Amino acid sequence: MPILNTILELIGETPVVRINHLDTGPCELFIKLESQNPGGSIKDRIGLKMIEDAEAAGRIRPGSTLVEGTAGNTGLGLALVAAQKGYRLILVIPDKMSREKISNLKAMGAEVVLTRSDVAKGHPDYYQDLAKRLASEMDDAYFINQFGNPANPRAHEEVTGPEIWRQMDGDLDAIVLGVGSSGTVTGLSRYFAQHAPELELVLADPEGSILAEYINEGTLSTKSSSWLVEGIGEDFLPTISDFTRVSKAYAISDAESFKVGRELLTREGILGGSSTGTLLAAALKYCREQTEPRRVLTFCCDTGNRYLSKMYNDFWMRDQGFLEVTSH
Repeated sequence: MPILNTILELIGETPVVRINHLDTGPCELFIKLESQNPGGSIKDRIGLKMIEDAEAAGRIRPGSTLVEGTAGNTGLGLALVAAQKGYRLILVIPDKMSREKISNLKAMGAEVVLTRSDVAKGHPDYYQDLAKRLASEMDDAYFINQFGNPANPRAHEEVTGPEIWRQMDGDLDAIVLGVGSSGTVTGLSRYFAQHAPELELVLADPEGSILAEYINEGTLSTKSSSWLVEGIGEDFLPTISDFTRVSKAYAISDAESFKVGRELLTREGILGGSSTGTLLAAALKYCREQTEPRRVLTFCCDTGNRYLSKMYNDFWMRDQGFLEVTSH
């Protein structure tokens, strides 16, 4: 491998691995290790794209402050890029996020503002609304707004989609993915509409999110409930979202997400985060429902190193009721 000029050149070109030891029915299941990005998640891709697009458009300049509301991984991607380019970064984060993520963000130089995770969009303490307000109150500050920034889906339309299609040698029947900001689903929808219109997109959604009901029943609920899986699921439709090519959705419980995520480590040796468990659980359901062989891809969205105090901690799992207490 050649010597690279900067850590940012390592973003993308993540490997795809076959699932060998889990029941995938008649299907072949593959997982793309976005955890191998230098910042540890798929969000490195959009962090780079959104900052570089803002630079090209003249919205930011040396000395500008970047502000964003994030569940953690977008913040880590932004922190990686901002540190290399010399920008100050302020991140507003819901207080349910793992302490590993928060510590990681601070270690990378980001300024972290914690806010409530029990309030919905429109509340002044909702993390996106608070971030937008903070940016508006500062001089030379730019609100990145991943949920409404067209550079977000473009990163996946222009880079991730072609990368997947090339790695799979143009032989892929379905992709199972999650939605947070909706950049991945929107960008991949656009790419595959042009290059593989028969490819099926399937949503993995945490129970409590409004998106599975919206996809399966066409009903947009105004009420969501809470979930513990981090980084995916929503209580609103992001302005950049395009779900027109998503054929079906699976609502996955926290308990199943954490269980399957832990199985991915013990059976396949892949240390993924909580949302990876959600995606894999949905992908396994989809594969087992098929009557014909299909080639299916899903994502290891981020590294499980950020969840060692949660889903990989037996004491936390028992406290949440996800593991039975064994008596001796």
